[in-house]
Amino acid sequence: MDIQEESSFSTFGPLAAMTLRNVSSSSSAFFSANQSPFFSPRTSSCHISDTLRAEALNERIHLDAAAAASTSTVIPEQKSTISDVAAASPVVCTSGDMQRLDRISSSVDISSSTVSGYCHPYDDCYSGQKEKRSKKGRNQKTSSAQPGSRLISSYRLKSCDVFIGLHGRKAPLVRFSKWLCAELEIHGISCFVSDRASCRNSNKLGVAEKAMDVASFGIVIITRKCFKNPYTIEELKFFSGKKNLVPIYFDLSPFDCLVRDIIEKRGELWEKHGGELWLLYGGLRQEWKDAVHALSRVEEWKLEAQDGNWRDCILETVALLAMRLGRRSVAEHLRKWKEKIKEEELPFTRNENFIGRKKELSQLEFMLFGDVTGDSKQDYIELKARSKRKHLTIGRGKSNVLDERNGSSREEKEPVLWKESEKEIEMQSVEFSQRHYRSRPKRSGKYTRKKRGMDILYGKGIACISGDSGIGKTELILEFAYRFHQRYKMVLWIGGESRYVRQNYLNLRSFLEVDVSVENSLEKTSIKGFEEHEQAAISRVRKELMRNIPYLVIIDNLESENDWWDHKLVMDLLPRFGGETHVIISTCLPRIMNLEPLKLSYLSGVEAMSLMLPTGKDYSVAEIDALRTIEEKLGRLTLGLAIIGGILSELPITPSRLLDTINRMPLKEMSSWNGKEAHVFRKNTFLLQLFDVCFSVFDHADGPRSLATRMVLVSGWFASSAIPVSLLALAAHKIPKKHNGTCLWRKLLQPLTCGLTSSHTRKSELEASSLLLNFNIARSSAKKGCIQFNELVKLYARKREVTGSSQAMVQAIISQGSISQHLDHLWAACFLLFEFVHNPAIVELEVSELLHLVKKVVLPLSIQSFITYSRCTAALELLRLCTNALEAADQTLVTPVDKWLDKSLCWRSIQTNAQLNPCLWQELALCRATVLETRAKLMLRGAQFDIGSDLIKKAIFIRSSICGEDHPDTIFARETLSKLTRLIANVQIHS
Repeated sequence: MDIQEESSFSTFGPLAAMTLRNVSSSSSAFFSANQSPFFSPRTSSCHISDTLRAEALNERIHLDAAAAASTSTVIPEQKSTISDVAAASPVVCTSGDMQRLDRISSSVDISSSTVSGYCHPYDDCYSGQKEKRSKKGRNQKTSSAQPGSRLISSYRLKSCDVFIGLHGRKAPLVRFSKWLCAELEIHGISCFVSDRASCRNSNKLGVAEKAMDVASFGIVIITRKCFKNPYTIEELKFFSGKKNLVPIYFDLSPFDCLVRDIIEKRGELWEKHGGELWLLYGGLRQEWKDAVHALSRVEEWKLEAQDGNWRDCILETVALLAMRLGRRSVAEHLRKWKEKIKEEELPFTRNENFIGRKKELSQLEFMLFGDVTGDSKQDYIELKARSKRKHLTIGRGKSNVLDERNGSSREEKEPVLWKESEKEIEMQSVEFSQRHYRSRPKRSGKYTRKKRGMDILYGKGIACISGDSGIGKTELILEFAYRFHQRYKMVLWIGGESRYVRQNYLNLRSFLEVDVSVENSLEKTSIKGFEEHEQAAISRVRKELMRNIPYLVIIDNLESENDWWDHKLVMDLLPRFGGETHVIISTCLPRIMNLEPLKLSYLSGVEAMSLMLPTGKDYSVAEIDALRTIEEKLGRLTLGLAIIGGILSELPITPSRLLDTINRMPLKEMSSWNGKEAHVFRKNTFLLQLFDVCFSVFDHADGPRSLATRMVLVSGWFASSAIPVSLLALAAHKIPKKHNGTCLWRKLLQPLTCGLTSSHTRKSELEASSLLLNFNIARSSAKKGCIQFNELVKLYARKREVTGSSQAMVQAIISQGSISQHLDHLWAACFLLFEFVHNPAIVELEVSELLHLVKKVVLPLSIQSFITYSRCTAALELLRLCTNALEAADQTLVTPVDKWLDKSLCWRSIQTNAQLNPCLWQELALCRATVLETRAKLMLRGAQFDIGSDLIKKAIFIRSSICGEDHPDTIFARETLSKLTRLIANVQIHS
């Protein structure tokens, strides 16, 4: 339910922005000045007739607050908590993976079913259907008022877990109350929320009073103005008398609510809001004093909702109430969830040396919340909304001028209508749109104006930050997240690299406790196509983000507005703007989604200097001038300034000497560098020289091509997520070091000392990673034992094109890769091995290595992506490219052997490499059959029966040729073929 602007805030359900939800869930009773109470069908004490429930489900009557005795019935769904599906999936494709795939395939039936291989993007979402429902609700406002008021008599409210009373309509209070109500509701605790002061008739007040009578606990939100409200005083007196009062102090503390201080207006707090408040509503002095005194007698509940602890306060309230209501499982679930969030919520640790950006932080807060609170008010630069224009011209005709007289009656803040489409987001005035919809002429020719993006939006829950690479966008967002994380249930961080953005989005399933697997969408009445499976998974995550529970979704370093796999807009992943969930996007693009971004500028001279200056060191004027020169040559990039600060802190070197060293560093050849990425380095060659200086320092400390240098060089081929130090060091060790040769005695001692050097290897890994962190080349991750690199550093590592670096990364993944821990990095290895889209393969493997890769990486990765994440397109494309690679390897084995073998008589009977190594050839053929069979089963799940039949026939031919007709694998493949044949026949019959 939405809070209407024309009336005071009264009540709201926890799932306001959601579509209608299923009937099998627990729910609450709510009461509003705008909408009527609704009750759970599962509550034994709430008897709702089937006729009334059907009307509520089918018609969704929305009645205006001004209509007498208006009612509306909505039945919300309780969110189900699921286990993390395949959280610890094995690396190797085991029989369990194949059995799970077989179980999915065997559940497909075509009888009386509809086969669909394509679905329109996000057809089930709210953009079309919700508008239709809202229009239908508006049309029924007048006609349904009386029937709704008559139906209210059929409600018999007999039980309610929690009554929540509040007074006021300020945005923070409304946001907090919505969150509290939704959090209780989602854990199965029924609620009744009411601002009784805004109720406009006796019927609604009567329902609220009944809810107070039957409630097990009464939550009263205490604000500065609530003591002027007679209903709040009554609630305090009523629940304290029943010994079930739960006060929540909102921007107050229990010590502030003393009767004498309030009456005598003592302190800055009560100087404005205090006094003899009972006189404002004609109450009795003693009753008022007894009600306020009751707060001090509540010893067990000391809940304070300050600006920096909303999340802790709400979760503590839910846990305490759950324990009092005998629901220990809820409290235990919250405890485990908080432990998980503490470790995995944000990808980086907080930067304790964060400098500046006060204005940008205040702007971000204003863009998301529409207001600035706390200490930020002192640093806040006023951002005035653009005043209404007197004349708004569209085109050049006189008929298109909106005269000031026509808009004089409109308020400065007009209602806003959001329109979402696949190509843009538009915001326009509802009144202006309705007034000029028919009279708007078609523009063409020379008078056509260029389409412009809308201005920066304030208070709509969306913020875009744009700036050059390395300027500090991630640091700004990270600081904002740490400062305001208590205003959200959770901060959801998504890497914006185009290849991984959808996978990162679906990874939120474990935090939101949503099942996005293919198994969850199995239906006997229909068979979904691949796009429908992907659509359903994304819709489930998106639906969770549209509850009344606030989340902060951060998409960091968004590369493109379109997804890399299917070119759909990333906007389709986001919840509707203006809801409780907020979205922050950082990007190097000048504009995204037709929104004007917040342009991130450079640090000021003082801030940049403090970033470079090490603590405890004083420099002369000449050295300060050298630092200013370095700052200008670096283009004031925050990344470069931080590296300079790290060097000056770790090495006994002066700024002038460091400047001279960087200038003398030879510049790498960049003629072969191309693309937009190389343009960043061409305009900032001084940053390249700074990187080379760092590598020279590493090599000087640890010999030519040190471990730290090799870790940086190999990092460019990993995904953008955090990299485990052990995996990164393993890949770095596979890059050959620069040396003249290895002594014979070292080769002899190597196998004898391998056990002794393991501890030394771990020590060297920690030292190398510490060196990278101290020099600010890398930054520590919130995940234990992981580090992360800036995209500029990774780009430089890829452009260096060190021989064997990409090969070393793939070999490390094959050796130690794990689906549960390194999902993105396994995909990165596959991108290097196979020709996705138009990208050529960079790494070539031997046949034996390719077989190992397919068994350990490709098969489990594709099955996991398809089943657990419903990433059908990506999984099938990976298997298709794997099949091509195996066929190419097979061709190399069946080619004739070298001619020098003909000189020997014993080799004349051997014609091909397959004859030289028959076991390897057979293993390759059987591996190809396994991949083909896997593809066929996945095609079966996506209703692609013809393609699946062709694939399984190839697999049967290979298995029967090598293993025989009676082999169990061959027999099982034939069963799959017979199933596909039957389904094809059924489809032809039904069509």
